[in-house]
Amino acid sequence: MGKKENGRRDRRHVSGARRTDVVAKVRVLEAKRDAGITEAAGRAPTVGDWLDHWLDNIAARRVRARTLESYRSTVRLHLHPGIGHHRLDRLQPDHLERLYGALADKGLSPASILRVHRVISRALRVASQRGTVARNVATLVDPPTVKRPQTALPLNADEARRVMAAAQAHRNAARWTVALAVGLRQSEALGLRWADVNLDNGTLTVRRGLHRVGGQGLIYEEPKADRSRRTLALPEQLVGALRAHRATQLEERVTAGSLWEDSDLVFAQANGRPIERKSDWHNWKALLREAGVREVRLHDGRHTAATLLLSEGVHPRVVMEVLGHAQMRTTTDTYSHVMPALGRDAADRMGNALWGPPAP
Repeated sequence: MGKKENGRRDRRHVSGARRTDVVAKVRVLEAKRDAGITEAAGRAPTVGDWLDHWLDNIAARRVRARTLESYRSTVRLHLHPGIGHHRLDRLQPDHLERLYGALADKGLSPASILRVHRVISRALRVASQRGTVARNVATLVDPPTVKRPQTALPLNADEARRVMAAAQAHRNAARWTVALAVGLRQSEALGLRWADVNLDNGTLTVRRGLHRVGGQGLIYEEPKADRSRRTLALPEQLVGALRAHRATQLEERVTAGSLWEDSDLVFAQANGRPIERKSDWHNWKALLREAGVREVRLHDGRHTAATLLLSEGVHPRVVMEVLGHAQMRTTTDTYSHVMPALGRDAADRMGNALWGPPAP
């Protein structure tokens, strides 16, 4: 079958009850050899062995740290216990179907089961490409259907103003002004550096996000999609708020003295260190209560910015660029609740253009 890693000739042996069985097995080996497909000698690996190899040697080089952490969690919690004991070359579609049924019986959501399906499918696709298995059995199984979650109602303009007013009594008040005015993701806002903000030109550039990864702590990562790397024009009022915020931060830096950790972060703790996502979330919830505003998700601050832009007649294409969506459809589908009003406005404009303003 070629050469082993140590340079010796790789010989394979097969056996069977009849000569025809042996001949058939030999021809399969010869076909694989001629095609350049040489499997490791010995017993075929189990699904669990292959998943571990795939995570450590293949996925680890191809995906981001947060994605790899998610893969490892899925494999450890669901795939190892469920199908890890099966031989990889004998895995069948019904094994996966029984696994998905068992996970559903345990109370896992369709979205979580779909995540399991995607992980095993990606691992088996690589095994199939390398000739380790004859086919990717995950492609023969229908994954669970996941309904698109309904977008929670964003804050209206009055509620947004009340939140910003309440924030003025706290540190990092501009953190929430940025969230509501330009719709940054939480990770983008917490990873924002002063080097990314040009107050003279009134622009802000998104270049990275702040994330926590198991075993690595807080890390900074570049955006996954190219469109997420974007430069945004800032409202004049927000530029003024950021100038005041920077002056306050400089005073905190002097007060902290040698305890200050300079990471050039726009929004930081009183000693300059990054703000944890969980702490940021708690601050948002407390701010909503203080402002007397209904409870919404932190991510709804981003939805608020998009909805206000669309309501003011900003073209969806521009809103897509502001939010960093990869496709226009993402913007239009997510904010479809605003589109009917825009359609009515477009119809009124067309009527004025063709027939003139309606009589009073």
